[in-house]
Amino acid sequence: MQEQHLYEYAVIRIVPSVEREEFLNVGVILYSRPQKFLGAMFTLNEEKLRALAPHTDINTIRPYLEAFVEISKGSEAGGPIGKLDMPSRFRWLTAMRSSVVQTSRVHPGFCSGSAADTLQRLHEQLVL
Repeated sequence: MQEQHLYEYAVIRIVPSVEREEFLNVGVILYSRPQKFLGAMFTLNEEKLRALAPHTDINTIRPYLEAFVEISKGSEAGGPIGKLDMPSRFRWLTAMRSSVVQTSRVHPGFCSGSAADTLQRLHEQLVL
């Protein structure tokens, strides 16, 4: 029997009109302390976003989504937040905010494979 690894994840959402509380799932961020893994991935379906909110400026949103990925990697492009330790970066990325790019509440889970594979699976289930 394979060992189970605890992970936490949140769904990255675009909320074009915060007051309407309508959103489009665009990505997932996953953290696994046992596997020393933090990763994020997104797919921005521009057609769905335009159907939900035709006046949304997609060119403004994309860099914010790319920042989630860079911060999760801990890269220089992640700026000062990208230099924090892995748990702090995850907590910063999943903190509640009232903006166009938000995350869901954090959810726990167990995986028996790699955290990277689990991130891919969650992305396929919750975004695509």
